[in-house]
Amino acid sequence: MRDFFKGIRMFGRGLGILARSPRLLLIGALPALLTTVLLIGGIVALAFWIDDLSLLITPFADDWSPGWRTTIRVAVGVAVFGAVLVIAMIGFTAITLAVGGPFYEHIAEKVEDDLGGVPGAVDLSGWRLLVMGLKDGLALVLRSLLFTIPLLIAGFIPVVGQTVVPVLLALVTAWFLALELIAVPFYRRGMGLKQRRLLLRRHRALALGLGLPVSLLCLIPFAALIVMPVGFVGGVLVAREVLADDMA
Repeated sequence: MRDFFKGIRMFGRGLGILARSPRLLLIGALPALLTTVLLIGGIVALAFWIDDLSLLITPFADDWSPGWRTTIRVAVGVAVFGAVLVIAMIGFTAITLAVGGPFYEHIAEKVEDDLGGVPGAVDLSGWRLLVMGLKDGLALVLRSLLFTIPLLIAGFIPVVGQTVVPVLLALVTAWFLALELIAVPFYRRGMGLKQRRLLLRRHRALALGLGLPVSLLCLIPFAALIVMPVGFVGGVLVAREVLADDMA
């Protein structure tokens, strides 16, 4: 629990750092704004077409009685919409960091310079950050499906689906978000997804302490414009913490 609350405090420190530097906050908000507009458009389109999508997925229910047919199609629609929301949450971070790679690399450099710098930091071009961010983001989204799909199915279990499953979904989302939020500091050190995943496993509670407030606050409409850059700066702090512990 100590590491969990330490992760939350690092998120708070990220807010304090950006509050003292509104320019960095604005730079970090621009990619989040673009991604927010794109994802909201996609979610609205999904909500509009969800009935047709449920019909497409459940042709086997065409001959069922009206009550059972409606029940299964509503359940499928809810499950699909819920899955898309979870994937969108994880994918949001991946897309934001990929599209805004140069912006976040600039923020990471400024923050880490104030904290002592990064000896031998790798010089990353915008295109390289974009490719690395999209590649790692896709890998994390696919990996997250291994957890989210079974949990969404378990959500239909009475009592457990309304109590335990939402908590587990929140923790899974927080974990994968944390992996995304610490990406750029690792890139600047020439380290990829495999290294940061292995290191963060040793500090799982710290990662959850960072990722959980980010994932919950991003559920508030347009809060991501502030939460994402704050979470990213918190990710820089967490990355430095786990890297320093690994070298100790």
